[in-house]
Amino acid sequence: MLIFIEGSELPGRECEQAPGFPGYSNIHVGVQRRGGTGEMLGLTAADASSVLWELEVTAIRTESGWDLRGPFVQGRPGGRFVYLSWGTVDEAGVFSMFRRAKLWLEAIPADVLERAVAGGVLVARLGLTDAKRQPLCASVRPPLVEWTTPAN
Repeated sequence: MLIFIEGSELPGRECEQAPGFPGYSNIHVGVQRRGGTGEMLGLTAADASSVLWELEVTAIRTESGWDLRGPFVQGRPGGRFVYLSWGTVDEAGVFSMFRRAKLWLEAIPADVLERAVAGGVLVARLGLTDAKRQPLCASVRPPLVEWTTPAN
């Protein structure tokens, strides 16, 4: 099955210092690979108009519903999520993470997930800037993310 994550409203490549936020330059965002390898999928400058990530996952039927697994799916069964990691990129192209958003797969409505497994495609749509105009972080569940299938 494919998961498409459509991000819009990116915060920009520069975020100014604010209380509790030191400020950063040359900000990028990507999907973090499981296992602490530091590998990022689709690293994108945070001044892009939008971003689209495509993840391949396997859906396994369990007693409680569906368990989604894949190289970019984090967490244990019953608590799966995808990390959208924010960081800076230096002159050598090295990414240094400073915050991340946890996109909870367990928050996908059951009927949407059933249709996605049957059709092979699940879509997540979300804005990537928080209320303070900084990169979105912490737990992300509806209504911050809209889970749909192409038929929605």
